[in-house]
Amino acid sequence: MNSQELQKIRKTTAVIHLLDVRTAKEYRDVHIAGSHHMPLDELDAAKVKILTHDYHEPCVIICHGGTRAARASAILQQSGASSLHVLEGGISAWMENSGDVVKSQASTLPLIRQVQLTIGLIALSSSILALTINPLFALVPAFLGAGLTMAGATGWCGLAILLSRMPWNQAPMQSCTMDR
Repeated sequence: MNSQELQKIRKTTAVIHLLDVRTAKEYRDVHIAGSHHMPLDELDAAKVKILTHDYHEPCVIICHGGTRAARASAILQQSGASSLHVLEGGISAWMENSGDVVKSQASTLPLIRQVQLTIGLIALSSSILALTINPLFALVPAFLGAGLTMAGATGWCGLAILLSRMPWNQAPMQSCTMDR
């Protein structure tokens, strides 16, 4: 489902659930108004079943670009879920099409920029060390390149997962209820 279709449905349909499977920091920074947050690594089919009244009500799954939402959809379908839709292009496409969002005033950098800065600084430092101290330091940027290649090919980035667990990327402790 693309963002224009979702906007039309939200205006005409009384019940459609939005399930955001991004990390706590990503959700805290910006999310679609009225969405429920359940990170992919904490996805609970039983809670989604309750939210959607035994999967009888439609549910749109949201992430940054669509990859994690597709994974969540596959997991939920294995649990018997139906009426699931993945928001094509994720929240990025939603915001490009002027969808309503709730934005945080937090000053923490977005997770993707944290990954880019970390990899860039490590690669730069290692390259300088390889030129000045020991040529074996050149293996570090090669390892980073392999990690980036894997992340690009699979959509799974170990560094992003690690950074998402850092204290500055954790949301304040709040519980998400599935009540209406």
